[in-house]
Amino acid sequence: MNSRRLIWLLCLIPLIAFWGCDGEQGPAGPAGADGSDGVDGANGSSPAVCLECHSDVDALQTMLEYVQSGHKAGQFVGYAGGREGCAQCHSKQGFLQFSVNGEVVGDVSDPAPIDCATCHMVHPQEFGIRLTGAVELFSDPTYMLDFGDNSNLCANCHQSRRAEPNISDPGTTFEITSTHYGPHHGPQANVLEGQGFAEIEGSTAYPTSSLHLSQGATCVTCHMWDYEVNAEGNGEGGHTWAPALGACNSCHFSQDEDFDHNGVQTDTQAKLDVLQARLTELGVLDEEGHPVVGTYPMVQAQAFFNWIGLVEDRSLGAHNPKYTEALLDNTIEVLTPPTP
Repeated sequence: MNSRRLIWLLCLIPLIAFWGCDGEQGPAGPAGADGSDGVDGANGSSPAVCLECHSDVDALQTMLEYVQSGHKAGQFVGYAGGREGCAQCHSKQGFLQFSVNGEVVGDVSDPAPIDCATCHMVHPQEFGIRLTGAVELFSDPTYMLDFGDNSNLCANCHQSRRAEPNISDPGTTFEITSTHYGPHHGPQANVLEGQGFAEIEGSTAYPTSSLHLSQGATCVTCHMWDYEVNAEGNGEGGHTWAPALGACNSCHFSQDEDFDHNGVQTDTQAKLDVLQARLTELGVLDEEGHPVVGTYPMVQAQAFFNWIGLVEDRSLGAHNPKYTEALLDNTIEVLTPPTP
């Protein structure tokens, strides 16, 4: 054998012995000291909370309802959504500014329609409502309106922008300076609450409270009732915000096929027509139903304010039947010439 190979073989023998001889393991040593505690993580939402929005069924259903709504349509976003004085209620950016700062500062350059994140705080508040507290009325900043639920969010926009004439400019006469004069286009909160219109004295007593509110009927209970499709194939309730007939029938224990419960809408429309005709005769309204710029006896200006406000409420008395009835009866009465 080559001497060099012999030397290499002799060197490998100890290694082979070492690898091939694994003896018994000794007893385990003492446990080591615990490591330091890690930093607590934030509590995550439960799967059930996440799935309220992130399941395909719920998300698609909500979107199906929302795309049928007036908010999604954004009819006046282009006209009013960018204007500083209008953006609060006519664009997403304006309402977000208002919800944080209490006002809108400057025009909005690229206004967008109301969407989910306008009314809801998305994360981490899990779609909580942005504004739920009592609402200060534009027509009377000393009056705090509180519907007691998420309807307060609606009332931030769906209210009169002006006080009735004898409150804003008390006196015996009132000057209408614009063909757009009135409480603006959405005084629903005032009608539901029974506050903010010209309560002209007359033979019909004004109710001391709202029957609907006393029974828990608010914006969300009637306009966000379980989504359903009506006989015309249009969505009601849910995130369409269209009034749901099922909500009315549930409370009234009725089977009405429309919102004219006990003829309240028929009666209201008839009285609105009578009042419009009288205001036209007096020259307060033109033939198209617009106010004529000019100075009028205070009661005539109040009558116009009541008429246009109840027209633009659009419920035809359904929001607050007794209050609507008293306003119309007493307003018509004061404008009706005495019988010779």
